[in-house]
Amino acid sequence: MTAAPSSLLQEIAACRLCAADFAATATAHAPRPVAWFRPGARMLIAGQAPGARVHRIGRPFADPSGDRLRVWLGMTEAEFYDLDRVAVVPMAFCFPGYDAKGADLPPPRRCAETWHARVIASLPDLRVAFLIGGHAQAWHLGRAAAQGGVTATVARWRDHAPRVFPLPHPSWRNTGWLKRNPWFEAELLPVARARVREVLDGN
Repeated sequence: MTAAPSSLLQEIAACRLCAADFAATATAHAPRPVAWFRPGARMLIAGQAPGARVHRIGRPFADPSGDRLRVWLGMTEAEFYDLDRVAVVPMAFCFPGYDAKGADLPPPRRCAETWHARVIASLPDLRVAFLIGGHAQAWHLGRAAAQGGVTATVARWRDHAPRVFPLPHPSWRNTGWLKRNPWFEAELLPVARARVREVLDGN
């Protein structure tokens, strides 16, 4: 994979800031940063952190959540992984691991504090951002704008469109959320898909 300023990517790939923390989790895994961006990208996917499958594969959203996200945005797999147009920059580049009960651990804040500003600065052509989950929404929008949690933040999507769209996580665990909030698919997604086409297909 060729991506973004090679020196920045090399630094991220070599990062081991969280090695001791990961070793102490139930998964006892080593860091494997998954960075997927380069200058020229027009669209930002800002997620939470890689899951276990992405950790093994080394490609972002290479899982059922990614399949659902691509359906939400009306994107083909080839479009989604086109580094010339799309950057995937999670709040943590590594899989954080599971706790003793098998639940996902949150993305370590030190990752965003160390890398995020530099990565975003390397992407001057971004025209739209999709913020997935509470951590990404609080970071990019500010805690005041993300007040009330993910449902409230996503419900206020018109406050940020067409530049930014907050989204719930596309995990299968949120299928119940989608049923309880039909406005998401009926109102937000058509506008988001139109914006994706405008940004990706525009000159």
